[in-house]
Amino acid sequence: MSHHLDSEQARRDGRLDITDHYVFRGESGTVLVLNVNSSLSGPDTRPGFHPEARYEFKIHMDGAAAEDLTYRVAFGEPAPSGEQRLTLHVLTGYAARNDTAPGDLLAEGTTGEVVAGPDGLRLWAGRALDPFYVDLTQVRAVGTAVRNGAPVETPGWEPGAAKNSFSGSTVHSIVLEIPDRDPRLGRDRRIGVWVTTKLATDAGGWRQVNREGRPMMWPIFRPDDGEEAGAANLVHPADEMGAGSEHIARLVAAVAAANGVPGDPVAYGRSVAHRLLPDLLPYRTGTPAVFGFAEHNGRTLADNAAEVMFSLVLNAATSTGLSPAEFADTRGDRFPYVAARPDGTGPAPGPAPGT
Repeated sequence: MSHHLDSEQARRDGRLDITDHYVFRGESGTVLVLNVNSSLSGPDTRPGFHPEARYEFKIHMDGAAAEDLTYRVAFGEPAPSGEQRLTLHVLTGYAARNDTAPGDLLAEGTTGEVVAGPDGLRLWAGRALDPFYVDLTQVRAVGTAVRNGAPVETPGWEPGAAKNSFSGSTVHSIVLEIPDRDPRLGRDRRIGVWVTTKLATDAGGWRQVNREGRPMMWPIFRPDDGEEAGAANLVHPADEMGAGSEHIARLVAAVAAANGVPGDPVAYGRSVAHRLLPDLLPYRTGTPAVFGFAEHNGRTLADNAAEVMFSLVLNAATSTGLSPAEFADTRGDRFPYVAARPDGTGPAPGPAPGT
């Protein structure tokens, strides 16, 4: 849950609340994962996906400022047993950034089942264990330090005592695998990916509720979940390059100075802002994904995103005290890669490519 409950609409309805997104190499192509609706959002959270919403993967090709490709998933009303019908549309070119464009239907099916599309495309949506791991004590400490331009203080806490605050929690996942032979994406393409949830308005349009590119951007740079965080969710990544870049550079410079980072903290703040914006998750299709200290190339379900981002912002190796191996039960090697929910009725492995 590297991004959560940071807009008013998302707080009112967890089905619209993005918790994470991932991009990595799968069995047959590029895998896109969008997680929403954490079980930790509260007892009043409604299960499933919102039937009046859109869940979109936005893909920028070769450094483009705007998306050239959008995969749009929508859901029907839940059946008495909880399943929902779903559709997947693809939009390209100008249509990819046009809410009124209908797109082309690629696949349709039901949540909880592997849905097949053209050229070996596969889609799965349903409830799964949350693969994200971090101790919220550390998240709050880093967020407070960044907000106040102060030293990071964690009295009574150290990495050796860290506990995963998301252990046993669930999310609702949308997992899309786009095969290498797909003519729109393919292999060896430099892409930038972000995800968004949009809700239908009374006027007949669509309102963007949440968005995410790189993980941990909201907890670190907008930790108060206030008006600024809510407003930032409404814009396109390209539209925050001015004020957003200055905001991040200023916060990083202040916290770097407070924590004794060597060198020029102002210059360092600008370098971090330049690296993180526009807020897209970069990836070269067909390559092993890694969200690491030296490189952001997609993000796997195992990557310790919090540790990477804390270390980047503070310009010092910062341990979360947690390792991917501890949470191997929250992910799998076969499609849909996310792990079954605790009652055993979550995803079963899909068919191997070509079968």
